[in-house]
Amino acid sequence: MIGDYTGSMDLFLYIRARNWPAVAGYGLFVGLMAVGYFYNVTFVQLGLKDLGERALGLSPAAVAQQMAVLALLTGVVALVVGFGMQRRGWGTSLLRKLQLALAVVLVQTGLTAVSPRIASSPQFLLWIVICSLALGVGVPATFSLTTDLVPVRDRGYVAAAITAVAYFAAAAFPGSWAIDSFSRTMLWLMVPGALGLGGIVALASSGRSFVAVWVAELSQHHRQTRFGNGRFVTNGHGHIDRRFFGFVALMFGIFFVDSLGFLRIVDTPILVDGAWQAAQQSPRLIIAMTHVVAALVAGVMYTYLDERHLFYWIFTLFALTHLSYTFRVWLLPETTVAALGTPMLYATAVSLYTVVNFALWSDFSTPRTISGNTAVGVALSGWTATFLSTALAIRWQTQGMLLDEHLRWVQALALLFLLAMLVVAVIRSPDRGNGM
Repeated sequence: MIGDYTGSMDLFLYIRARNWPAVAGYGLFVGLMAVGYFYNVTFVQLGLKDLGERALGLSPAAVAQQMAVLALLTGVVALVVGFGMQRRGWGTSLLRKLQLALAVVLVQTGLTAVSPRIASSPQFLLWIVICSLALGVGVPATFSLTTDLVPVRDRGYVAAAITAVAYFAAAAFPGSWAIDSFSRTMLWLMVPGALGLGGIVALASSGRSFVAVWVAELSQHHRQTRFGNGRFVTNGHGHIDRRFFGFVALMFGIFFVDSLGFLRIVDTPILVDGAWQAAQQSPRLIIAMTHVVAALVAGVMYTYLDERHLFYWIFTLFALTHLSYTFRVWLLPETTVAALGTPMLYATAVSLYTVVNFALWSDFSTPRTISGNTAVGVALSGWTATFLSTALAIRWQTQGMLLDEHLRWVQALALLFLLAMLVVAVIRSPDRGNGM
């Protein structure tokens, strides 16, 4: 299966043929997805934490509960919208998906603008609910653009570009992890983005401009073999099957392990002050470049290797990362360490699985099933894992679990998933051609 989708990127073929509409489609997709993911990993994960704890004076447990609500509600909305799009046939309508994406961008821009002015816990909860609705619509609407804008052969590379751009910007972010700083930065990106996307949608809807011709041309891509069915689609139907749920379970494990560890790491100054929150720019740039290199390597690996090998690497790296953090806590419990080996290892693991997440669900889909498949993949793996890991972290925190014990449990979970993968691989070794 993999051999059919390796070789030179289709992007280079489009450039040589001066097919600029197709090339512009790549740019639109990478820009939209990179900004959206940058928003999630900075403003949502870190900015809302600062808003709740520092600005509103809520306890860490209370903020974590609100974030768990966000994750759970986003997952539910994504499933409803994703299957609704599939039933209505919107997965094959590029203009409809762009209209939904524009609605999401406009709502998120408004939410970002008012976030520093939230003054009470009820207002915070209302903000969380509206944000969840927008994020839930955004997942199937934006991910399903893949079948219109990115050929199957290039999806690993495009996922690498999205990951590299988003994480470089997030790691090199010069401001403090405060809601005001995040809000200002995001508005500089989102306001021009909303205007640009709004112009594209308005002109495409009018049907009387070169933009309308461009969007109409891109909207026919899903009918082409190189764009349509993903590399893991069998029998041309792209429906959810046992193998699909096997990868959902693996991605759930990755998101769960990462989120469970991240929630404690980001709350521990000795683990972030010498790295992501270093006073100097150079440590953050080193971590940012690690993200970029790891993402590019992951893009190549996703394209050329059996996808299971990426999961072996990811779980192994997460286990090593949290083992390394545990040693640091044991040996230097009160000292901020400037060494960047462990943060770089963590950045590598995160970039690897992010590339897989951006490419995997479209490769199990056809243009008609991508919205529903993406909703299931992202909701049941990413958002559900985030909800459950947050709930577990709250319980451990209220029980007074020490930092080193928390990290040991995360390390053990990563090793457990890795061991389970190895056992399944041994059991299914006579049937290697079927992957999972």
